Amino acid sequence: MPTSIEDLLGDRRFRLRLVVGAGSPALTEELGWVHSSDLPDPTPWLEPGQLLLTDGDQLRPGVAAEFVGGYVRALIDGGILGLGLATGIIHDEVPAELIAQCRRQGLVLIEVADRTPFMAIIRHVADGIALDNRARLEWSMTAQRAIARAATRPDGLAEILRELENRLGCWVALFDGLGEQVRASVRHTMPEAVAAEVGDAVTHMLARGTRAGGRISVADDQVTLQSLGQGGRLRGVLAVGTSAPLDPAGDDLVASVIALASIALEQNQALAAAQRGLRTGLLELLLAGEVDVAQRTARPIWGALPAEPVRLALTAATDAPEALLTELELLADRHPGRLFVARRGGDLVVIVPGSEGADALEAALARHRVVTGLSAPAPWRALARALDESRRALARADAERPSVRFDALAGDGVLGLLEQAGAADVARRVLEPLRDSGRPDAELLLVSAATWLDRNGAWDPAARALGVHRHTLRSRIALVETALGIDLERFAHRAELWSALEFGGVEPVR
Repeated sequence: MPTSIEDLLGDRRFRLRLVVGAGSPALTEELGWVHSSDLPDPTPWLEPGQLLLTDGDQLRPGVAAEFVGGYVRALIDGGILGLGLATGIIHDEVPAELIAQCRRQGLVLIEVADRTPFMAIIRHVADGIALDNRARLEWSMTAQRAIARAATRPDGLAEILRELENRLGCWVALFDGLGEQVRASVRHTMPEAVAAEVGDAVTHMLARGTRAGGRISVADDQVTLQSLGQGGRLRGVLAVGTSAPLDPAGDDLVASVIALASIALEQNQALAAAQRGLRTGLLELLLAGEVDVAQRTARPIWGALPAEPVRLALTAATDAPEALLTELELLADRHPGRLFVARRGGDLVVIVPGSEGADALEAALARHRVVTGLSAPAPWRALARALDESRRALARADAERPSVRFDALAGDGVLGLLEQAGAADVARRVLEPLRDSGRPDAELLLVSAATWLDRNGAWDPAARALGVHRHTLRSRIALVETALGIDLERFAHRAELWSALEFGGVEPVR
C-alpha cells in the first residue's frame, strides 16, 4: 500500500525523528517517491508529492541564511512533502538555521539518525507503490470483467451503469441527445446541488456536436463527462460523479463503460432505421386518406398521432442535419401526440397539432438553421392538400425568411399566391419583347405604362406625374401596345400588363 511520512516515522527500523511539522497535512499524504540528493537545487529532478533525503553537504556550516531560506522555498514551490536530513555523517545534528527556515515556511523536516541507509527507505516506499499498483491492476481487471458480463445481460446499458457506480462508489447520470436526463435503474442519483451546472455542461457539449470529454468540479464532486455516439450524431452524454479525481484505473473503467454504452446505442440504430421506415409507410397511408389504419398502427408503438387540425412542415432532407432528425424523433417518442416525423423521398415531413405545435417546431428548426414551409391547419383526411401547401410555402422560404406558413401567404391575397407560383418568371417573358427590342427608351416606356395604369388609365394625371404632355404619353402607350402585341382598350390586356409590370419590378412614378 502507498506509504506516507507518518508511516515511515512509525516504522522503528528507520529510526526517524520528526523535527518540524507536527500536525501538518503533508504527514499523511501518500508519497509518490523518495529521492536522495545533496544538490544546491534538486527540484528539476523532483516531482510534487515526493520526499527528499539529503546528507546536507550543501548545508555545511557557514552557508548563508539566505541560501538555506531559498533552498527550503524551492522545495515547497516544487510540491515536496518533506525533507529528511541524515545526522552523523556531515552534520552531528540538524542545523538550527534549517530548522528555523522549515518552521517559518512550513516544510516538514525529519532527522534520519544512526546512519539509516537511504536505500532502505527508498526500497520500502517503492515496494508499497508496487503493491498498490498490482492491487489496482487486479481491481481493474476484475472490474473490467464485471462490466463486460453486465453488458451481456438483457438490459445491458442499465446493468453496466449500475456496475460502474458499484465499482467506483460514485453516482452515474445518462443524458440523451436533447440534454435531458434519462431515467435509469441506478442506486445513486445525481445530487441536486450539482444538477444545474452538470446540465449546462451537457448542453454545451451536445451543442458542439463533436465527440468530447471533460471534467468539472461542482460542490464536493469531481464530475467526468463524455459524449456518446459519433461526431455530428451524438446520442447523449455520460456523467460520473466521484468525491475525488479518478486515478488511471478508474479512468480506464469509465472509458470501457463509455465504449460499451456507445456500442449499445449504435446497435439501437438498426431498430431506429426500421422505425423510420415504418414512419414513412404511415405517412403514405395518411396521405392516401387511410387515417384509421395509420392511427391503429402508430398507437402501440408511439402513442396517438397529433390531434387534428394539424400542420404539416416540410424541409429538404438534404438541408436537415442528422442531429435535427434525432432531436425530432426523441421529442416524438417522449411526447406522444405532440409530433410525428418521417422522411419522404428527399423531404423531411413533420406534423404537429395545428393549434399549438407550430411555434415550438419553428424554434427547433431555427436552431438547426433549416428553411421550412408549413401548411395551414387541416384535418388528417386533407393531408395531401396540406403537403402541397407546405411545398408552396417552402418555395418562398430562404435564409432571410427561414420559416413560411401557407396561411400567411394566403393573407397576401391572390397576388401572393401568384408570386409563389412563379409569376416573376412569367412577367419577364411577357415584357421580354420590349426589353429585348433594342430600344434605348424601353424602360422609360414601361415606367410610363406602369404610371398610366396606376392612375386608372387617366391621361392627364399620369402625364403630370411623368412631367410630359398627354400626347407624348399616348405615343408611349401606343409603342408599348405595338411591342407587346396587346390592346390596352381591353380590360384583360390591361390586367395582364399591370400584373407583368407588378411582378417584373417596374415601379410607377408616384
